[in-house]
Amino acid sequence: MPTSRLSVVVTRRLPEPVETRMRELFDVRLSDSEHPMSRDQIAAAMQEADILVPTITDKIDAPMLGMAGERLKLIANYGAGVDHIDVATARQRGILVSNTPGVLTEDTADIAMALILATARRMAEGIAQMRDGVWEGWAPEALLGMRLRGKRLGILGMGRIGQALARRAQAFGMSVHYHNRRRLHAGLEEPLEATYWESLDQMVSRVDVLSINAPHTPASFHLLNARRLKLMKPTAVIVNTSRGEVVDENALTRMLRAGELAGAGLDVYERGQGVNPRLRELPNVVLLPHMGSATREARLEMGERVLVNMQTFADGHRPPDQVVPSML
Repeated sequence: MPTSRLSVVVTRRLPEPVETRMRELFDVRLSDSEHPMSRDQIAAAMQEADILVPTITDKIDAPMLGMAGERLKLIANYGAGVDHIDVATARQRGILVSNTPGVLTEDTADIAMALILATARRMAEGIAQMRDGVWEGWAPEALLGMRLRGKRLGILGMGRIGQALARRAQAFGMSVHYHNRRRLHAGLEEPLEATYWESLDQMVSRVDVLSINAPHTPASFHLLNARRLKLMKPTAVIVNTSRGEVVDENALTRMLRAGELAGAGLDVYERGQGVNPRLRELPNVVLLPHMGSATREARLEMGERVLVNMQTFADGHRPPDQVVPSML
């Protein structure tokens, strides 16, 4: 690569220390808005930049990549998930893609555990009573939820976040069960006292809580479809902190409305910001605004990983967090 400073375009506002360091290292054009760029703005940026720094809200598909200029050689994604980027097409065009894995693990596992607690113990309903001033005092049968100790937690996707969640669930006395593309090595599985299920159908039919920690890929789209959701116990709850597309949201909503599931805790949605309005109406649902990684520490560490990937590339090497299609 040339020794002159590379041209960088960042699509969203980032933490101030990250932006300051980018200015020191690169010829950077920063966004002055908290809102996403339009497709036309991103297309224009891709025609003039050596490096593009997008976020999960920026859909960089094949048509968009087709508008990229010859200069663009790296998409340094600010975030771990890359399902909004057509990595295969980028690779064909000679554009590298990097992400920020690992830095979100503990924070997302915290949110998953919080959603399990909030949903199982019906906290949203309790908060609503207090907020609306309709609480009539303690009663023996009021807002009875599920005790977690002794219950089975099923984890769909036993990567870093799934394993971190398993450790938290152990502390609450839950038994850990999981389904994954590949079984964990014994050295990872045994400390978690985790039971592997080759059949997802069999696992979901037996657990009391199901946590989705799988990425969105063509193979995982609607992996939790209507048929599979109906295998779950009517007393079970489902939590999703990974990708909304893994669950058939309409089927989930119908089952929650019909009392065929006890509750759901969601931090992600099938249509992004377009949350199903029927979900909002349900008292047995806890909805969060995609805040799994929303800690100051995580957002700074994400920026630091982006900087490492960019600087390594600028030095003529492949970014340490390069994403290739076979990883997806």
